[in-house]
Amino acid sequence: MTPAPVIIAVDGRSGAGKTTLAVELAARLRQHHKVSLFHLEDIYPGWNGLMPGIERYVGTVLKPLSQGQAAEWTSWDWEKHYDGGLNVTLPAEIVIVEGVGAAADAARPMLDAVVWVESPGDDRRRRALTRDGSTYEPYWDSWAAQEDEWLSADAVIGAADVRVQNLADGSAPDDVLRALMYLPPVAAILSPELSARRGLQLRSERLEATPDAALLFASLYGKSKNAVWLDSSNASAVAGRSQAAARSRFSILADDGGTFGQSVLHRSGTTQVTAGSATVSTSGPFFRWLDSVWGRRAVRAPRGYDGQFTLGWLGYLGYELKRETGGNDVPSDTPDAALLFAGRAVVLDHREQTVWLLALDAPDAEEWFREARAAVEAAVAALDVAVSVSSGTVPEFVSRDSATDYKRKIADSQHEISEGNSYEICLTTTLEAPAGDLDPWAGYLSLRRRNPAPFASYLRFGELVVASTSPERFLRILSDGGMRAEPIKGTRGRSSDPSEDAALRRDLETSLKDRAENIMIVDLLRNDLSHFAIPGSVTVSRLCAIESYATVHQMVSTIDAHLRPGAPRAEALAAAFPAGSMTGAPKISTMDILDQLESGPRGIYSGAIGYFSLNAATDLAVVIRTLVVNPDGAGGRTLSLGVGGAITADSVADDEYEEIRTKAFGVLSTLGAEFPG
Repeated sequence: MTPAPVIIAVDGRSGAGKTTLAVELAARLRQHHKVSLFHLEDIYPGWNGLMPGIERYVGTVLKPLSQGQAAEWTSWDWEKHYDGGLNVTLPAEIVIVEGVGAAADAARPMLDAVVWVESPGDDRRRRALTRDGSTYEPYWDSWAAQEDEWLSADAVIGAADVRVQNLADGSAPDDVLRALMYLPPVAAILSPELSARRGLQLRSERLEATPDAALLFASLYGKSKNAVWLDSSNASAVAGRSQAAARSRFSILADDGGTFGQSVLHRSGTTQVTAGSATVSTSGPFFRWLDSVWGRRAVRAPRGYDGQFTLGWLGYLGYELKRETGGNDVPSDTPDAALLFAGRAVVLDHREQTVWLLALDAPDAEEWFREARAAVEAAVAALDVAVSVSSGTVPEFVSRDSATDYKRKIADSQHEISEGNSYEICLTTTLEAPAGDLDPWAGYLSLRRRNPAPFASYLRFGELVVASTSPERFLRILSDGGMRAEPIKGTRGRSSDPSEDAALRRDLETSLKDRAENIMIVDLLRNDLSHFAIPGSVTVSRLCAIESYATVHQMVSTIDAHLRPGAPRAEALAAAFPAGSMTGAPKISTMDILDQLESGPRGIYSGAIGYFSLNAATDLAVVIRTLVVNPDGAGGRTLSLGVGGAITADSVADDEYEEIRTKAFGVLSTLGAEFPG
């Protein structure tokens, strides 16, 4: 008896393309493994034999194979319509079983992976009849009825680990193989395939150009279902080699197209990865999944390239991932995380006025370089062309909390502080409106023009759109392990009168309350970073500095540290998540208080937006000053904006409420909207 094999079932309705997929998948796996392939059509006892065939398959084929034994089974003679000869299927390192019912309920306990193949009904019938000719045609309807009856009583579709929309264009086998690598029971045996995936080569091209970033993004990714623009929209307002200029030096534009493109959505403990036509679901914490795909140096940066992003994952982490870092489990209307994997991207170096085209070496890389080069040239030539920013009807927002409710919660926060349960509570609320005919892209263009920021971003994941003008860095980890957090605590609105504006800045600079808020968060972040930092490397290089943006003055501090060699980077990130500037201190007890005070989930707001690079670097911004457009489940869309502020023992309720109005003004005024109430 040989060791038990890894068994993969390829199931789906007739004509979905299971046989071709299974054969092609087996061919790819045979490059590194011994593979056995079994087709259920060889064992069904006739055209009315779906259920008896499943029973035969489970008992005489699957059971012995799963135990590492040879399977002896009786075939069906389709010409003579009775049992045929005795056959033997030998066990192997990997066994693929294919056919309708391959993953039936009785079979699933013996399977390591279930692949469900989907295809439109008309396509399935055409494919099946093309393959089997007139032999199958008289039995199509009766066989389909058997499939319906079986599926009505068997939850096989919902139990599938991988679902593939088979377009019959040859892409499905490679997509399924990529998806299988995310399944722990299968990935353990796919080490040669995983090694090949990690043997990546980065190609690059440097262009001396200063294209219009908005036009370039629209040209390359305007029609992409999933796309990300990490947009240093204030780059033109800062210069030289200051910290502000360094934060605003690079912009990144990418989607999930091409050979290596993938996307991932995580909700409440389930991670769903889409690789081309295949989608795989796995259970477990998000940060554990992130550790499996990021944190190791897989590529080297091109010579002369100063950026830290060398392709990888881009997107957001929502606040409700706090369930994995000591917070409560609060369901959200938006995914808890959404990322895309960019196997090619455009990086704008605003300081050097250059464009870097980056792509992993692949058969389609050369064509993409030509398209990207042409798009850059067109975006340079069209610099003087005005971009329409009409965003639609002015939305009418309502607040989750009235002014009275929010001020009452301020008093409740101060009671918790007086009881010693917290030192500082970052109380938030949410403004919501029907999105109506609002154009998120046009809205973002208006937003970035009116509120330029170093960590602005535009994210599109299907119908979910995030438009952010965040000024705050959450956490940066360089490829060499250098870490930096730059929390913001303390805000004043700006004035068009220079003397009044200067007075507002001085007021913030000398405010004992704002300094106390900022210093408490600095202490919290020093502790967060210390968990995985080299002892003695945690320093505060800047404390309570004032930075001015288009609509606000902010108080900012900088905490630096260096990651311990070999420390897991995803865990180091989790130790600091969510940003202390959005929770308060101490973090875990304060998050619990906030769950009791706030009337619903924060969703994407208060989370992080940025990238996880193939050279093990990351740079993440705090999700503030951010609009989210999300499907409402009833055919419409909801527009939301989170706002909040830090509450301390000496907070004045009226002043705190005025502060959240000030923070919201820069975003709301761009839309022509007003703060509700």
